[in-house]
Parts: sequence; C-alpha cells; structure tokens
Amino acid sequence: MTTLTIRRPDDWHVHLRDGAILKAVTPYTSRDFARAIVMPNLVPPVVTVADARCYREHILASVPQGHSFTPLMTLYLTENTDPNDVEAGFRDGEVTAVKLYPAGATTNSQSGVRVIEKVYPVLERMAACGMVLCVHGEVTDPAIDIFDREAVFIERVLEPLRRRMPELRVVMEHVTTRDGVDYVRSAGDSLAATITTHHLIINRNAILAGGIRPHYYCLPVAKREEHRLALRRAATSGDRHFFLGTDSAPHLDPLKECACGCAGIFSSLNTLGCLAHVFEEEGALDRLEAFVSLNGTAFYRLPPNEERVTLQRHEQPVAFPRMIETDDGLITVFDPMFPIHWNVAGEAG
Repeated sequence: MTTLTIRRPDDWHVHLRDGAILKAVTPYTSRDFARAIVMPNLVPPVVTVADARCYREHILASVPQGHSFTPLMTLYLTENTDPNDVEAGFRDGEVTAVKLYPAGATTNSQSGVRVIEKVYPVLERMAACGMVLCVHGEVTDPAIDIFDREAVFIERVLEPLRRRMPELRVVMEHVTTRDGVDYVRSAGDSLAATITTHHLIINRNAILAGGIRPHYYCLPVAKREEHRLALRRAATSGDRHFFLGTDSAPHLDPLKECACGCAGIFSSLNTLGCLAHVFEEEGALDRLEAFVSLNGTAFYRLPPNEERVTLQRHEQPVAFPRMIETDDGLITVFDPMFPIHWNVAGEAG
C-alpha cells in the first residue's frame, strides 16, 4: 500500500502553550488535525470559562489562514472550581471537558487537586450533564515508585471514584501501562483512554540507556517494554475505548537540557507519519482511521470529520525537521529513532 485515505484526524490531548511557543506550534496541529482537546495547564492555569474563552482567541489567532481547526477547550480542575461555571460553559459549548491534575503530578500542576473529595460537587454536576473528565492518572505519593504511579492511581483514586459516580464519563489520559489498558478494557462505556504517539514507540531505555536523553523524558514516564507492547496492541486493535491523544508538549531546549529538565515531548509535527509506521508494522493500517479519526469522536459525542486526508508512503524517508524555531528559542521535535516513510500527501516534512 502506498496511499491510505482516512477521515481527517483529531488530537484528543495536546499542549499548545501560549505566547511565542503557541504561535510556533499551533500551525502543526491545525495543519493535520481538525479538532484538538487543548490542555489548560498554563501559568496561570485556565480555571474559568472566561479564561477558556480568552485562551481560545489566542489559539485561533495563531492558526494560519487556510487551516480549518477547532480548539476544544478544557478547564483546569481546582478545589475551588465553581460547578455552576463548569456546567454553564459546557451547555453553552464553550468548554468540552475538565482536566484533573493531581497536585504536583506534572508540568504546572501545582494548583491541582490534593483531596479528591473536595471536587465531588463539580464531578457530580459533570456526571449529571454528561461532561467528560480527563484525568492525569498518577498518584503523587513520594512513597510510590514513579513507574508504579499509574497502577496505584487506578486502585486508590479512579476505581473508587467510578464506583461512587458510575455515570461520570472519564478519559484516562496518556495511559502507559498494561494495567491501565486492562482496566479500560474491562470498565464499560463510561471510560476510555488516550494513547500518545511516543508511548507507542519508546520504552524507558530510550531515556536511560547509554546516557540521559532529556528529549525522551515525559510524564507519565515511559515504562518497560511489556507495557509499550500492550499499548500497541490496544491502539492497533480498533477497540473503541482507545484513541489518539498526542500529549505533544513543547518545551524550549534549554528547559529540557538542564539539571532539572522539563517533562514533555513535542510530536505534533510528525505524529501521523510515526503512527502510520507503527500501524504498518503491526499489519493494522486498516485500523488507523479508527484510532485517529473515529473512536475519540464517538466518546466525545461529536460527529466524525467529513473531510478526508491521504497518507502517502514514500520509497525514501521523509525529511522532517529536527527542531523548530520560536521567538524564544528552539524546540526539538520527537525523534522516533527510525526512518519515517509516511506523511500527509502534499505536505513537506
């Protein structure tokens, strides 16, 4: 197969940042994706509908002319979040989901939730109106090994929450373990999971073997090979519970290449080429459309995109840039450590 035509994809988890980085990275998301769930962990975070409205205008101002793109806005859940504001924003179509960050779990999560019971009034209102809760599924207990934090989150937080509110619709963001995959598979129609491009490709050796490689450091951190393989089986299965959320998370190179580097991998630029490679390796190109274009829209109760895009396989590897420039400095692009032969027809690398 040299070409594959699918409905235009959506990205159900992306970081666009703000300022100079927003202007530099948004065109890559808006080029390849019709819609994207945009993360709210700015400084300060997007905590109210008014904040989301303002941030949406910033994003749209960064979309190049000719790109058709809809940012789907999220609110950053805090212990002071107003349930009335959340519900009104959802019913008015101004916000699509709420994001739960356990405090201290990842970039700019200091304002997140420390005591889950304090946000029950918001979650109960969301359950009643059908709004999606996106969760960063890791505990932050320092006694728990960083490689076990997803499994412990399921046990301590997610399963008790879902037993209490079975109607609450939850996306377990950037699932990274076989434990997470198995839990989502067994949990029914109110739970789904996003899987990132990079977690399908790298395991923890990419970060640690042969020296520290900061541009493969992300949160949740990449796990053992057995977990990567479980993610690949889930993503390529066609199972409606799993769909693409790139978690593309750009940081300026000096903030990655330092004594306490930031977590995040910038993959928006070459994600579709990387994914076509993965699905081709798994003999599952016929299921790529479900993963990137259909399963997420179904869970979020949105119509699939009518527009089609064609992915083309080239004899020679596509020359994607190694980094991009912003007015504040350079950002390194995700390197999958294999030659990419696929891209969207008509696009340069």
